[in-house]
Amino acid sequence: MHLAVDTLGQLLAAVVTPANEQERAQVDALAEKVQAATGESVEVAFVDQGYTGDEAAAEAAKHGIRLEVVKLPTAKHGFVLLPRRWVVERSFAWMARFRRLARDYERLSETLAGLHFVAFAMLMAHRFVTFMVQSA
Repeated sequence: MHLAVDTLGQLLAAVVTPANEQERAQVDALAEKVQAATGESVEVAFVDQGYTGDEAAAEAAKHGIRLEVVKLPTAKHGFVLLPRRWVVERSFAWMARFRRLARDYERLSETLAGLHFVAFAMLMAHRFVTFMVQSA
């Protein structure tokens, strides 16, 4: 599962692939979906080291997106909080709270992607209701 989220961790695009597919091979499809969802407004995408390489950067550049790879420091001692990378990891944690998404039981990739969009819609609705109750 490849996700693109905004700075608040809300889902912009999802691409479901088999586990044996390379991450960098999905950049084109993900970048196309992100630009379609945002009206071509995304300029920079922070990605992990699975999306490195000239080919991935070229695929993203076709859609007007510059990839910035968030790398681990060379001298790592224990847990290191990586800038920007925690945003998508937090989104994955939010999805894990939904029992249906805790494991991949679906036969169709479209079903799995749809369930992720439903889960994020529920999260956004919950935030909206909480905000409205606090504002009243």
